[in-house]
Amino acid sequence: MAVVVDLDVMLARRKMPVGVLAERVGITAANLSVLKNGRTRAVRFSTLAALCEVLDCQPGDLLRWEPDVADSAGSADAGGSELAS
Repeated sequence: MAVVVDLDVMLARRKMPVGVLAERVGITAANLSVLKNGRTRAVRFSTLAALCEVLDCQPGDLLRWEPDVADSAGSADAGGSELAS
């Protein structure tokens, strides 16, 4: 499974540069870039809330889940056997 970060889409809609968003949210531009490019493993709720406040959006506007193509065929079998044990 993959969580996709659509921060770049929201930045484009708001016509806001990454540096401005980073300053308003209170994180470094480097950390925001890591999040924007999907290379992060975690996001604090306080950071997510600050992003939503500054961008005037909901968390679902920034994050979405997409199943991995390779995992979708095998995950149903694996899930079923875990429930049975």
